[in-house]
Amino acid sequence: MPGACGRVLVVDDSQVIRQLMRVILELDGFEVMTANDGVDCLENVRGLRPDLITLDVVMPRLDGLTTAERLRDAPDTGAIPLMLVTATPVGPQPLPVDAVVPKPFDPHELLGHARHLARGAARPAPVRLARSLAG
Repeated sequence: MPGACGRVLVVDDSQVIRQLMRVILELDGFEVMTANDGVDCLENVRGLRPDLITLDVVMPRLDGLTTAERLRDAPDTGAIPLMLVTATPVGPQPLPVDAVVPKPFDPHELLGHARHLARGAARPAPVRLARSLAG
């Protein structure tokens, strides 16, 4: 049943990645919506009401980390779990996200984080030491 696991907003400038993530998440029971970049995400997030947002780091108009900061700063979106899905190395600074999944991603790792975050688990402290995404 679509949406049984929750609603995920996938934000990535690559149509191929958006479609791949959509298929993986929908096969697991998630309802998936997509956005092309951070601006598209911020313009539509309130109407979509996702249980989880995935963000790429490098995107046109507004990058994923800035998008995450703006989502965290807004009272109506600050509690939505955020997951970076990116090929860009991040860290060691504190990140305004709940999980980091490196590209190319393992579908099982992606689903594990998505299931945990979308089911309303208490939001942990910001990710402080992201594992290296370059290798």
